[in-house]
Amino acid sequence: MLAWPQRFKFEAHTIKSEAPEMKAVRFHEYGDPDVLRHEDVDEPVPGAGQVRVRVAATTFNGVDGNIRAGFMQGPMPVTLPHILGVDVAGTIDALGEGVSGLAVGDEVIGFLPFTVDGAAAEYVLAPAESLAPAPTSIPLSDAAALPVVGLTAWQALFEHAELKPGHRILISGAGGAVGGYAVQLAKAAGAHVIATASPRSSGHVTAAGADEVIDHTTTEVTTTVTEPVDVLLNLAPIDPARFTALAALVRDGGVVVSTTVWMPAPADEGRGVRAIDLFVRSDAAQLSELVARVDRGELTVDVADRVPLAELASVHARAAAGILPGKVVILATSV
Repeated sequence: MLAWPQRFKFEAHTIKSEAPEMKAVRFHEYGDPDVLRHEDVDEPVPGAGQVRVRVAATTFNGVDGNIRAGFMQGPMPVTLPHILGVDVAGTIDALGEGVSGLAVGDEVIGFLPFTVDGAAAEYVLAPAESLAPAPTSIPLSDAAALPVVGLTAWQALFEHAELKPGHRILISGAGGAVGGYAVQLAKAAGAHVIATASPRSSGHVTAAGADEVIDHTTTEVTTTVTEPVDVLLNLAPIDPARFTALAALVRDGGVVVSTTVWMPAPADEGRGVRAIDLFVRSDAAQLSELVARVDRGELTVDVADRVPLAELASVHARAAAGILPGKVVILATSV
């Protein structure tokens, strides 16, 4: 009487899922970089308003490390296991219901939502409205280095700082990925750009178009900048007292914009100095403008390193050790 149930049980255990699989890097628990696993997962299926993108590349952003470590569970809750990667560059290979204006085969880039599975995988789902045509003048994989940091710089300068021709802007921490775009965009807008950078990145900042570059490791910025600035853009984690000192360089009625949202930007109501803590958002129209500037040769996409998807954990480890060289592109193994 036990023969039939036993045979049935055996067969049930040997049945495999017929869903196509892909490689992805994800974590099943919060922790250090070694929680990241390069493994097989089911390919995602696009729902209404979504497209599936065959990933050429994603990138490493500092927020990825914070999400992986569990520091962002409040503002950015994710379901475990989770795939990181909010930047994407790739080719659309499937459309969900109701998607128009996009087609299978389109090369696109985008800034994906933080709280759903990301692009550290061979395929990813993306809201159709978040995508922009990829630039045609650079490799598709390199274009992954544009969305998050490019949009951060754009929104800081033009939405929040309301930068105008003739403005003087001080960019603190200009040597990073956002800083490179911010210097280029501010200079193109007709601003006088003063940038702080370390000796390692000063050449890059100068090449991006800064009018003045201050080595913050050897020079006191507050005494070097002798005329008030209209805008202070802070892109670096600095001591709150130093942040306040830099904000004192802003003219009456000026603005302080900061991307270090865990350390609030200092305002000065008495002088009419506004303070804005920037939370970057996805915006396909702005991203399309950035792409157009890349293709016109007006904006340079800088990539410091290109790393295979399987080695993503090593990138997280280098970032945690403070030795990441700049913007790192993560190449999907399917490319």
